[in-house]
Amino acid sequence: MAPASTRSNSSLPPGYVEDKSKGPTLRFQESLPRLPVPTLEETAARYVKSIHPLLSPSEFAASKKAVDEFIRPGGAGEKLQKKLIAKREDPKTKNWIYEWWNDAAYLSYRDPVVPYVSYFYSHRDDRRRRNPAKRAAAITTAALEFKKQVDSGTLEPEYMKKLPICMDSYKWMFNASRVAAKPADYPVKFDPKDHKHIIAIRKNQFFKIPHEVDGQQLNTTELEAQFTKVYELAQRVPAVGALTSENRDVWTDARKILLDVSPKNAAALEAIESASFVVCLDDAAPVTLEERAHQYWHGDGQNRWYDKPLQFIVNDNGTSGFMGEHSMMDGTPTHRLNDYVNDLIFGNKLDFSNPAVRSNLPEPVAVNFEITPEVQTEIDRATKDFATVIGQHELAVQAYQGYGKGLIKKFKCSPDAYVQMIIQLAYHKMYGKNRPTYESAATRRFQLGRTETCRSVSDDSVAFCNAIADPDVSDEDRVTLFRKAIAAHIEYISAASDGKGVDRHLFGLKKLLEPGEEIPAIYKDPAFGYSSSWYLSTSQLSSEFFNGYGWSQVIDAGFGIAYMINENSLNFNIVSKGLGSQKMSHYLNEAAGDIRDLLLPTLEAPKAKL
Repeated sequence: MAPASTRSNSSLPPGYVEDKSKGPTLRFQESLPRLPVPTLEETAARYVKSIHPLLSPSEFAASKKAVDEFIRPGGAGEKLQKKLIAKREDPKTKNWIYEWWNDAAYLSYRDPVVPYVSYFYSHRDDRRRRNPAKRAAAITTAALEFKKQVDSGTLEPEYMKKLPICMDSYKWMFNASRVAAKPADYPVKFDPKDHKHIIAIRKNQFFKIPHEVDGQQLNTTELEAQFTKVYELAQRVPAVGALTSENRDVWTDARKILLDVSPKNAAALEAIESASFVVCLDDAAPVTLEERAHQYWHGDGQNRWYDKPLQFIVNDNGTSGFMGEHSMMDGTPTHRLNDYVNDLIFGNKLDFSNPAVRSNLPEPVAVNFEITPEVQTEIDRATKDFATVIGQHELAVQAYQGYGKGLIKKFKCSPDAYVQMIIQLAYHKMYGKNRPTYESAATRRFQLGRTETCRSVSDDSVAFCNAIADPDVSDEDRVTLFRKAIAAHIEYISAASDGKGVDRHLFGLKKLLEPGEEIPAIYKDPAFGYSSSWYLSTSQLSSEFFNGYGWSQVIDAGFGIAYMINENSLNFNIVSKGLGSQKMSHYLNEAAGDIRDLLLPTLEAPKAKL
């Protein structure tokens, strides 16, 4: 999912209307197109094409029969399609999948958000600010600058392919939280006018720091003084934050126990949930990229509030990163926030050195919970469960320095499609075959758009991987097959971004089955389940300010591979449940070298100067 640009285009196509009364951020919102419903035939053809490389001839024949039955005139598919189109055409529906998807993919999901849903960015080192209080103050100042634009609706919208895209999810960025509940969690949003504070966490203790006093934002020096005070005041306390690392049903029950103890606990929860954002002051000093990734992806399971959408993490050695909660917002908005924050800091674009500290500033206030033996039992269980879950995961970072998008563009390739083929080839090297692969495609050009699946395995990508493994295939033929694989990938991801992928459409049709109604054969076919089991779950967000980005695998038999494509480097974060993440890292390095060596001879030699 490549980041969107923020450059506007004055000549917008027909249908896009600027409504200046909505403010700059949302000025195009109402005129964004609605997410389409592809035709049954379109989806069926694309689905059949996507499963072909994954199945044996007999499996494929059975699957094709189930698909044909589903789309025949008067069949189950046609009835469900009519219902889905009616839902889309309902004037009250801005996006036919929005609520279904938020619920199924996130809010009803019961596994712990960490490590299964949360994601992280690892920031580049700030050599001017090795002192963690200084680093935390600079990050907070820069984040508050971004917050002003979000709250006032003056943030410039983003554009993809010169079209404005949906900015709705930004409202869930600041002063918001996920709340554990049964059978599904729900989001809460607090009025930023009434909640002008952040939460700092140190040694599991929460501190409320006002970021505005007497109508004036605290300057960086004042914020540094506040963080310094937190470092002085913090005493290790029972880790209430650990409860947010639990299975969502377990946390829902624990939350009730916590609230029943004392009204003080309800006030403490509200202080955390209503905070603009959280700054975690960790007593860790990670150095290697793997150590940093672990610190930002999950930390020690205690010095966090995993239900908050924004947590900036600062370590004792001044290294920093970010952790995001995924339910109401995908990675692109927080990527923009973190890029903005680091751009201001590294470009010295704000006055981070204002020396004046007001004498009337209140000190940070400890947010204390009343802990009974029953609550302590819940905390102990959460801590133990967290250690068990994290202990099952293996993380590796492949910081590939051989080349980046600069060279890939010289090869006349889409950088994203190129790296997807590196991943396909690495998997093939490790397993001798290709398996279902997910790449996240953004659908934010539609109202309330989030993501669609790009199925990365094609007949062409499999042919390319097989050709690399076959010593009898010439390099010339391999290059031809590689170019075909790239073209197939671009076709699919373009269709997915245009709302014409397979997975969301088939999901929507299935959602419209009545209780007790016969489930069509397409959904019972083993290929349906297999082809959407993501043995590789992949996504791209790239920033020159990050030295890492990542999240978890989505099935126990699979890998989560997050990647960044920078000008002169590639970065892969590889996570699995003990499948050999280090080995996969090795194969990614090897595959990146193989493809480069294959394509280098195709570059025109520079003409000699006379």
